[in-house]
Amino acid sequence: MFFDTDCGGVVHNLAYLRMIETCRTRLAALLGMDLATMAGTQVYPVVTRTEADYRRPAKLGDWLRIRGRVDEISRARFWCAFEMVRESDGAVLVTARQALALVRMPEGKPLRLPADWAQRWG
Repeated sequence: MFFDTDCGGVVHNLAYLRMIETCRTRLAALLGMDLATMAGTQVYPVVTRTEADYRRPAKLGDWLRIRGRVDEISRARFWCAFEMVRESDGAVLVTARQALALVRMPEGKPLRLPADWAQRWG
């Protein structure tokens, strides 16, 4: 989108993070944490760390494909990995990882991950 770019037509890093957020929301739904379920259970995946490698710039008019997957699971947190690819040439533009923890609201209490996650998603 035009608002995702700077005056030179290059996508800025904040736009990539927003795209990752969208992909992560869809991935969470596949993990059984769609928005309605989270609102009902009051358990939310909370980002605790983001790592991003910007390999090549996207430019105004580029169509990007974003893939996300569960990358690593421990007792208290999990990592999701993301890759952004320009559709026209298949170039990998951005790779990123995010660490997340499950938190029960409103008390903000961190929770252990469900025991079956390592088998289901690991």
